[in-house]
Amino acid sequence: LCCIKSESNADMKEPMKYPGVGTGVWVRKEGKVLLGKRKTSQAGTWCPPGGKLDMYETPEVCAVRETLEETGLEVRDLRLITVTNDMTPADNTHFVTFVFVADWTGGDVHTIEPEKFETWEWFEWDKLPQPLFGPTRNFVETGYNPLKI
Repeated sequence: LCCIKSESNADMKEPMKYPGVGTGVWVRKEGKVLLGKRKTSQAGTWCPPGGKLDMYETPEVCAVRETLEETGLEVRDLRLITVTNDMTPADNTHFVTFVFVADWTGGDVHTIEPEKFETWEWFEWDKLPQPLFGPTRNFVETGYNPLKI
């Protein structure tokens, strides 16, 4: 289980009939990772940039696009960490998530989608904020550390 935004039923037009496909990107900078504080599903929790694949889009292109759209940051050295199975019955969502690690290339992070995120901040791996978004918490519990990959 992993780290990507799942929309609540209130945010979706109809309940999911099949799993969706998403991405999560652990962006690294100077020994820290980037997390955003959510305003949508599971508001007040923290997660890395990411989102749902568009039709005919590769997971890699989605990961780079979502990071830029949500934070304004460009990344390099994008690498797949794992693929996870994120089920959130309370929200009636189920996503298969491609989890990536990437390196910050420069610039300042911005809250480009203020309707979705309150803020973006850099955290040391052993000092992640709480509470974590459910899929993010599940990813952290797998034992992967994006700073050591």
